[in-house]
Amino acid sequence: MNKRKLLLVSANQYAIPYPVYPIGLSYLHSYLSSRLPHFEIHIFDFNFHTLESFREFLLSYQPDYTGISFRNMDDVDSIHKTWFLQGYKDIVEVVKNTINTRIIIGGSAFSIFPQELFEVFQPEFGIYGEGEESLFHLLQCLESKKDFSAIQGLVYRNSNGIQMNPRNHFLRQLDLSFDNDLLDFYWGKSGMLNIQTKRGCPHKCIYCTYPLIEGTKVRTLNADKIVETLSDLYFNKDINYVFFTDSVFNISNSFNIELAEKILKKGLKIKWGAYFSPHGLDKQTLQLYADAGLTHIEFGTESLSDTTLKNYGKHFTVQEVVDVSDLCNELYIYFSHFLILGGYGETEETINEGFENSKRFNNTVFFPYIGMRIYPGTRLQEYAIREGVIQADDDLLEPAYYLAKGINYETLKDRADKTGRRFVFPDEDVVTVMNKMRDRKRKGMLWHHLRK
Repeated sequence: MNKRKLLLVSANQYAIPYPVYPIGLSYLHSYLSSRLPHFEIHIFDFNFHTLESFREFLLSYQPDYTGISFRNMDDVDSIHKTWFLQGYKDIVEVVKNTINTRIIIGGSAFSIFPQELFEVFQPEFGIYGEGEESLFHLLQCLESKKDFSAIQGLVYRNSNGIQMNPRNHFLRQLDLSFDNDLLDFYWGKSGMLNIQTKRGCPHKCIYCTYPLIEGTKVRTLNADKIVETLSDLYFNKDINYVFFTDSVFNISNSFNIELAEKILKKGLKIKWGAYFSPHGLDKQTLQLYADAGLTHIEFGTESLSDTTLKNYGKHFTVQEVVDVSDLCNELYIYFSHFLILGGYGETEETINEGFENSKRFNNTVFFPYIGMRIYPGTRLQEYAIREGVIQADDDLLEPAYYLAKGINYETLKDRADKTGRRFVFPDEDVVTVMNKMRDRKRKGMLWHHLRK
C-alpha cells in the first residue's frame, strides 16, 4: 500500500540575528508521525532553499496535502519595516501552479491574522493557534470523507463565507524529534536548538500577541519528555545548548523547578537560555536554574520607567528589574534587557527617566526597539484607533506602529550613549560580528560579548 504524503513547509526566510529552527513544524511532525503511520511526512525549510528548488521538490514529491507555516508577518522593526507578505504569496502560488494538492495554512502569523490571510492566500483550510490535534483530525476527516466542520481552530469557507471554529481544548503532552538534516544546519548556523516547556501566557501586556496565538491559560508540557529530548540532543547528537521558546519561561515555577531538578538528576551538562519576566525570581530558584544549565536570560523588560511599565501593562517595577539583574550578576548568569522606546504613554520625561535608571545596571546589554507594532485583538489596537493612529477597519497586515508623540526620536541614540551603558539599536550591524563568532564555532547566545 502506497503511503499518503504530507508536506510541511516552513515559509520563514528571516535569519536576523540568526536562523531559527522551525520548532512548530517539528512538533507537528512528531505528533502526526506517531498517529498517522500510513502517512509519509516531510519538512521543507525555506531557510536553505529557493522557490526553484521548491518547485522541483514539489514535482518529485507530489504531496497529497501541503501544510504551509507562516512564522512572522514582518521584522517588528519600525526603522526597517521589512514585510514578508509577498514572499509568502510567492510560495503559495508556486504550490498552486505546480501540483494538485490540498493546501492547509497555519503558523503564528496566520494565528494573528487568520481571516485576513485566509482571504489573501485562498487555501482550502487554515488552522489558527495550536495545530497538532486540529491537523490530525482534519487529515482523518479528509481521508475518510467525514464532516470536518466541528474541528477546533479550523478555518474554512462555506456558503456563508469564511468560518473560524473556536478553540477550548489544548494539549499538555507532546513528543519532539528533530530532523537530522535540519538539526545539522541550525546547529551550525545558529549554535542552538529550540524547545518549548509550556504554552500560553496569562500576562496582559497591551501589545502582545502570545495570548492570541497560544491562549491565556498556561499548559506545562511533560517534564520527563522534555528531558528525554534534551538527553537525545546532548548524548546522541553532541548538542549542548538549547533555547526554551516559551513566551515567558518563569511562569508555573513549580514545574520549572521540577524540570531543573530532572535535568540535574539526568546528569545533563546542557546549557540553556530563555525569555524571562523580571518578576518573582529569588536567589534560590535562580541558583537552581543555573545549576541545571541556565546561562542566558533575555528579559522582556520593555521600560525602565515605572510610569511606562504601568502603561504597557507590565506587572513588575523598575526596582524588581534592578534586583533580579543584581542577582544574575551575583550568580554569573548572562542577561539582557529588551526595551520599547516611544510606546503607548511614553513621554520625554519617562524616556529620560529610563536612560537614567539604566545606569543602575552593570554587565548587561539593552536592545531598544522604537515604537510598538500594532496587532489586531490587542489593547494597543483599541488605543491606536481611539487616538486616530489607525482606522478601525485597518487590517494591520502591513506593519503599523504606535509612536508616542512629543518624543525627540533623533536624539535617542545620543542619550543612550551618554549613559555609558551598551544599547544596541535595531539599525546597528551586530549580525556580522555574531557570524564571525559562529565561524569560530561559538555556540549558544552570543550577545553577552557586547556587554558593558
